[in-house]
Amino acid sequence: MPFEIEFTPDAWEHLQQFTARDRNLILDEIEVQLQYEPNLETRNRKPLRDKSIATWELRIGKFRVFYDIENHKIKIVTIVAIGYKDHNQLFIGGKLIDL
Repeated sequence: MPFEIEFTPDAWEHLQQFTARDRNLILDEIEVQLQYEPNLETRNRKPLRDKSIATWELRIGKFRVFYDIENHKIKIVTIVAIGYKDHNQLFIGGKLIDL
């Protein structure tokens, strides 16, 4: 049974700041990577030690998708934030985030 994917209002706003091409890439990868087994650690998915943003991170090239998983009666992946990395700096919503 696939996970339902939801976006917080903030995450949806973050997504809108990217170009249409980048948005499509991000949305396609979210569907492929997180619909089944979003809690399986892979090369591009990992649990976060510092859970200040979310509990999991998905890497899509320079983009980062931060999400939480609810795996009870209803299986839901909640996208909390979407940003991008420029070298060692993470930007979410146009703001520099301390790593």
